[in-house]
Amino acid sequence: MLNFKNETTRSGVSCLRRAVLGAAAVAALAVGTMGGTFAAAAQDYPTKPVRIIVPFGPGGLADISMRLAGEQLTQILGQQFVVENHPGAGGVAAANQLLKSDPDGHTLVVMSNGTTIAMSLFNDLGYDPQTQFAPISTLAWFDLGLFASPSGDYATIGDFIAKAKAEPGQLNIGTVNPGSTQNLAAEYFRSATDIKVNIVAYRTSPDILAALIRGEIDLVVESPTAFAAAIKNDQAKMLAVTGAVRNPSHPDVPTTSEAGVEGYEVSGWNALYTLAGTPDDVIAKLNKAITEVAAMPEIQAKFAELGTTAKALSPEEMATQFENDRAHWAKIIESAGIEKR
Repeated sequence: MLNFKNETTRSGVSCLRRAVLGAAAVAALAVGTMGGTFAAAAQDYPTKPVRIIVPFGPGGLADISMRLAGEQLTQILGQQFVVENHPGAGGVAAANQLLKSDPDGHTLVVMSNGTTIAMSLFNDLGYDPQTQFAPISTLAWFDLGLFASPSGDYATIGDFIAKAKAEPGQLNIGTVNPGSTQNLAAEYFRSATDIKVNIVAYRTSPDILAALIRGEIDLVVESPTAFAAAIKNDQAKMLAVTGAVRNPSHPDVPTTSEAGVEGYEVSGWNALYTLAGTPDDVIAKLNKAITEVAAMPEIQAKFAELGTTAKALSPEEMATQFENDRAHWAKIIESAGIEKR
């Protein structure tokens, strides 16, 4: 009986061993098949239209530049790249569209350096762009402009600052939605100039222009692109640009530092992100296509007309850029005494 039991045990172990080895072989085959599937998915990508979620309204720099890029990406990758505008809630509305998608690269979201600022200004964005999203590349780099009404009281930035100090709390600065680069640049401007003004957020650039024309706001922080038609039609005049150097498209307009606000500088970028967990090969394919688009002479020329520069970064460079900007704005916000909210 004992020998029989031992024999049975050895037989059972042998069977178990064969079962484990068989399962391992099946698992290995499954992994190999899955890896092949991922590789094929990356090779075939995109297999359906790709959504580009823009957290701003139509007509702004992000909207226009992404539509131009989307047309070229459609040609390069063979599927339609469709821009969808989801403004509001400081970019959370757009972020939620991505968070609800699959990690397959068929939903992209536009983020700007305004997100790096918002991480230091708001206690909770509702999402973590550095862990939940995967960087693909920057596309557009830009400065902002400070605008006033041509029929108003301000010929220079100095005029606006002087009146703001003479009438604290009475003047209004208009920007697009809270958490945007424009909105936080206005917060930074208010702190840097030590003035008491109201910052009023609107959903879209046309809304801001209408408010400026009605006399509801005194100064606007916006991209020159969004206000290009307004400048041409003499509905708005640019008093200063926020970059370190003058904008080549507006060489007669001084920088904010030249206008008397020394050390104040805001330059921004718009970049494409997708959901974390998207295969690296898909991200690499997208990055390659965006890099190709940014280098196109016609894109370079059109972006220059918009007052911006087309330049791509690798996903690794984009991640570094994001973190550097986040740390930079955190220091500025802290030193300016802007409280989190």
